Amino acid sequence: MAPCKLNSTDSYGNGDVSFSCSQLNNSLPILHSEKAAQNGNGDVSFSCSQLDNSLSEKEVQELLQQTPIQGTDEHLIEFSEALRTVAKTLRRVAEGKAFAQAEAAEWKRRYELERERNQRLQRKEHLPRECNGDCNKERTLNSKNLLVSSNGTNGQSEDCCTNGICSHEVLQDGETDSDPMMVKSRIMRKASFKLSWCSKGEDSDQHKHEVVSFARGNITTAERHSKQISLKWESKPQTVLIFTKPNSISVRILCSAMLRWLEENKKLNIYVEPRVRGELLTESSYFNFVKTWKDDKEISLLHKKVDLVVTLGGDGTVLWAASMFKGPVPPIVPFSLGSLGFMTPFHSEHYRDCLDSILRGPINITLRHRLQCHVIRDAATNEVETDEPILVLNEVTIDRGISSYLTNLECYCDNSFVTCVQGDGLILSTTSGSTAYSLAAGGSMVHPQVPGILFTPICPHSLSFRPLILPEHVTVRVQVPFNSRSSAWVSFDGKDRKQLAAGDALVCSMAPWPVPTACQVDSTNDFLRSIHEGLHWNLRKTQSFDGPVINNNI
Repeated sequence: MAPCKLNSTDSYGNGDVSFSCSQLNNSLPILHSEKAAQNGNGDVSFSCSQLDNSLSEKEVQELLQQTPIQGTDEHLIEFSEALRTVAKTLRRVAEGKAFAQAEAAEWKRRYELERERNQRLQRKEHLPRECNGDCNKERTLNSKNLLVSSNGTNGQSEDCCTNGICSHEVLQDGETDSDPMMVKSRIMRKASFKLSWCSKGEDSDQHKHEVVSFARGNITTAERHSKQISLKWESKPQTVLIFTKPNSISVRILCSAMLRWLEENKKLNIYVEPRVRGELLTESSYFNFVKTWKDDKEISLLHKKVDLVVTLGGDGTVLWAASMFKGPVPPIVPFSLGSLGFMTPFHSEHYRDCLDSILRGPINITLRHRLQCHVIRDAATNEVETDEPILVLNEVTIDRGISSYLTNLECYCDNSFVTCVQGDGLILSTTSGSTAYSLAAGGSMVHPQVPGILFTPICPHSLSFRPLILPEHVTVRVQVPFNSRSSAWVSFDGKDRKQLAAGDALVCSMAPWPVPTACQVDSTNDFLRSIHEGLHWNLRKTQSFDGPVINNNI
């Protein structure tokens, strides 16, 4: 083959190779290759000084197609894997350090509370002795010293009476000592008293907080217990449970995207329903990290594992999520994907920002009260034979079912007779359910943080039968009398329908475990926005200004 000079640039595979052959002679094949440059696409440049003329052009091309840095690529891959391993180790160390700091802070807080409690107990043990000593001195002093002694006793009474006003407390009016008449009147004492909530027996689990304060012996209302509640994480949330609306393609797509984002960006433990996990694995094996439960026993322990609950749907999805917890309920973040939602303030389009803000905290929450319902059969001889208690978030409904007769229901409130319902039925609703069936039956809309039980009749056979709102601490009993023409039917949040025969009763009271739902702004703002947007509440045209001119001189 005659000597030649070849300048060529060709593309082989995924990379471009450039080579220059300056000499091809009859000598021994000596290949001097030199790596000139390599970019992100694998472009390599070679310089060939001598090639044997015994090599054909095809063989030269095959030789150039071989990647000369294959070993280098393998070393780079091993090096990158080593870096990822180091990064994971550092992240685990940082998480362990943060967890240890949080645990140490929690133990420190407990220690401070215990030490403060012990100090209060010690002070209470010493105060009675000091009080007795002051009382003995008070008997021997004159009227002027009596005034001074009473002032000292009053200061001590504030320390020993932390739960209210004690009987020995002296109520001062704040006058000066310059006026003798004022000094004389200051010795006079106003009768003191103390108010406390009465519970239903010593074994009652309904603990009440004092909301009454006293100023100079007068009754005034203290701080309201229905202020806006804020939740602040003391430790980082680790586990999230997601409930989804079934038979919805848009919800399924959003759920898949949310799971990917939580796994890749937040590194959380994620639980879903068994149905949802099956759908995800059918779509892709990527979702093997998603966890679920197998039986009812694991469901009863969910509140011990789950830090946060996310619902994708409408109010019905929130009701379903709440029904899964028979005891305490973790905070729920409801995203609106239904037709009408009063409990779903978050929009699905901004789920990343919403969840990121909620996981950081703090967040405003609404404590939605639930009703605890018991069905007591007339044939039952003891408590073991009664049905299991059922918790409802919206309402429990007693109606006549398929019967053409009016329902006949005897209603009692704390063993006091209320009325006899004759009509289509009765609704016992929570304040969260005041915008549901109760509203359609003529009940009032009530702020969800107002604790109470709505007593709303359904089409009563009396024009004077108006709805009631009962306080939270009462127990309502609805019984089918023995002279009723037909039996009644009861349903709990629209499901679990049961028949009530003559003599059977339904007992409802406020459950001790509310449902905390996250707020977009606060409880009041979310409630008002829901009735404006959902019900178009009081929406009308503004009155025009073209009315008669008013003469102000008349």
